[in-house]
Amino acid sequence: MRKRNGLPALFALCLALCLTLAACQPRTAPTPDSGLTPSQNQTMGRDNPPQTVPDEPQPALDGQQGEVDDEPQDELEGFFQITDAHTGQVYTIPEYSGEAYVALNDNAPDFDVDNLPARSFEEYAELDSLGRCGAAYANVGLDLMPTEKRGAIGQVKPSGWQTVQYDIVDGKYLYNRCHLIGYQLTAENANKQNLITGTRYLNVQGMLPFENLTADYVKETGNHVLYRVTPVFDGDNLVAHGVQMEAISVEDKGEGVLFNVYCYNVQPGIVIDYATGESIRADEIPDADTDTDTAADANAVTYILNTNTRKFHYPDCSSAVNMKANVRREYVGTREELIAQGYEPCGRCKP
Repeated sequence: MRKRNGLPALFALCLALCLTLAACQPRTAPTPDSGLTPSQNQTMGRDNPPQTVPDEPQPALDGQQGEVDDEPQDELEGFFQITDAHTGQVYTIPEYSGEAYVALNDNAPDFDVDNLPARSFEEYAELDSLGRCGAAYANVGLDLMPTEKRGAIGQVKPSGWQTVQYDIVDGKYLYNRCHLIGYQLTAENANKQNLITGTRYLNVQGMLPFENLTADYVKETGNHVLYRVTPVFDGDNLVAHGVQMEAISVEDKGEGVLFNVYCYNVQPGIVIDYATGESIRADEIPDADTDTDTAADANAVTYILNTNTRKFHYPDCSSAVNMKANVRREYVGTREELIAQGYEPCGRCKP
C-alpha cells in the first residue's frame, strides 16, 4: 500500500488559515485592487456614478471638524483647520492637492466603542438660520435600507444651490444634491435635512466609495454600522468646504468597517465661491500678471498670491515670505479685484 504524502494537506491547511485571517481585516479604506467591487444596486441615489472603492486615505496632521477655523498660525500655509462640532477637537488638514479625501484621527471615528447602540436609528439635525444642514447620524441596518427605487429630489434647493454646467465636469452639472447619508443606506430621499450642495467630484470620488463600503458590509453580514456625516462650513458660507465621514461596524466593534475621513467639496478645474455657490472655470480667471490697467489705478497695491490656496497676502506677511516659489505670484491691483477673481484675504496680515 502506497503511503500518502502529508505535505500537500499541510500546505492547504496553511493557505486556508491565511485566507481566513485576510477576510477578518476591517474595511477601513481598501485599495482598488482589493476586489471589493460594489454591485449595481449600491449606486442608488448617485445618478449611476462609477462603481469605486476608496484608496487608502492620506492622514491629516492632528485634530477634527464642524467649521473652518480662521485663527492665523504661521505653520498653516498650505493647510487649514477645522473644529469638530461634536468634541471641539481641532484638525489641521492639507489644502486639496489631488486626493478626494484625507484620514482624520488615524482613521478612527469618534465613537465610544464600549457603548455602541444595538438597534437601528437615524437622526438629522435641524437646518440652521441660514438654511444649512447639520450632522446626519444613523445606526445603519438592513431594516433601514430602501426597498424601492429612489424618487425625485429636484424640488429641494440646499443652501448655496446653483444650477450650472461645465464641459469639464462629469455629467456637466457642477453641483449635485448630495445626501449626507446616502439613499442606499437609510432610504432618505428628498429630506432637506440630509441634502447639501456638493460638487460632482465630492459626490462620486469623495463620498460614494465609503457609502458603498458600508452598504456592502451590512448586506453581506446583516450587522449594523454606526455612521455619521457632518458638513463643514466656513463662517456664514452657504456651501460646505467639505464633509467629515465616520463609521464603525457595531457587532464586531470595528473589525468589519472603520473609517474617519474628510472629503473635499471641490471640483478640479473650477473655482468656487463658497459664500454664494457661484463659480468660474479656473482657466477663465484673468491673468493677474498681464493686467496692466490696474497698475495705473491710484488704489493699486502690491499683493503676493498663493495660487494653490488662492489666498492673497501683503509682501511682508510671514506666509508670503516663506511661500514656495512654484505657488507664489506677485499682483498689483486692488483687493476687490482679487476677491472677484476667487482669492481670499490672508487671516494673518488681513490685507
